[in-house]
Amino acid sequence: MSNNRPNLSIVIPLFNEEAVLPALISRLQKALHDFPAAVECLLIDDGSSDATPSLLLEVAQTDTRFRCQILSRNFGHQVAISTGLASARGDVVLVMDGDLQDPPELITQLYAKVLEGNDVVYAVRRSRREGLLKRFCYWSFYRVLRVMTDVPIALDSGDFCAMSRRFVNHMNAMPERHRFLRGLRAWVGFQQTQFPYDRDERAAGVPKYTLAKLLGLALDGVFTMSEKPLRIATLTGTVVAGISLLAAMRIILWRMMNEGDLPGYASLATGIFFLGGLQLITIGILGEYVGRIHNEVKGRPVFIVKDEIGIGLSKVKKDPLLTTQQLPAAG
Repeated sequence: MSNNRPNLSIVIPLFNEEAVLPALISRLQKALHDFPAAVECLLIDDGSSDATPSLLLEVAQTDTRFRCQILSRNFGHQVAISTGLASARGDVVLVMDGDLQDPPELITQLYAKVLEGNDVVYAVRRSRREGLLKRFCYWSFYRVLRVMTDVPIALDSGDFCAMSRRFVNHMNAMPERHRFLRGLRAWVGFQQTQFPYDRDERAAGVPKYTLAKLLGLALDGVFTMSEKPLRIATLTGTVVAGISLLAAMRIILWRMMNEGDLPGYASLATGIFFLGGLQLITIGILGEYVGRIHNEVKGRPVFIVKDEIGIGLSKVKKDPLLTTQQLPAAG
């Protein structure tokens, strides 16, 4: 250990995972039984309404390697991970989901890859055991995101990764409220390498990432990591304006060379509706950016921790009146 820090911190966000939590703890303890360094497991409860918090209390009381933070409400998966990153003390920080789709048995290999000199080792899914529709949505999501964002985000790579301490410090120093972590991870840079693996199916319970939440994650990824939607809206408006100008010139020529009324009222109405729809889409794109600006300007904390369970809690900036925790600065 360096500076009284664990060698490895494992951050796991949880939301209503009482069905899978016993199996998760069992596999974590087995995977870490012969781990060659000091380790802490940060279990972040994202405002669960089931028995997850009470199960976390039992775990922390029986195994001092486990620390738990209970958020005041459901802030979302990305914010729950950010909570863990802000509190993690390890020289290496590993992030994994709590549904056992990310196998705990790979922890040692990811940790070793960081010790080889990599700042980030991100897991890339070679295969995934999920329904055809969900696999297609994920496949489309990563490819659209790759085209739309300004930084190259690795295809089929989720939040399952291991990061060096200096890298996590830079991640924590980013103050934005809409946090798309795999995008921020790509933006920071440094030495990154991929780790192929086969993603398992959920061990128990029901998926928490519905199609609506996946769509929200995709929008956050695009609108927080790129201004390309604005450029596309500008380009589309320019093209439509050019077509409209050509159509107007055609009407003028028709009037000059022919007598009588110009037919085509249906086409005219269609054009009006098309332009109206285009304007609404453009306004919607602007609204997405303005809404995010509005949330950033308010400056509210990214998360609020209601309770902490465990030994040796890290020092995190707090508001004594609101028990509010904010992301610490790099250092």
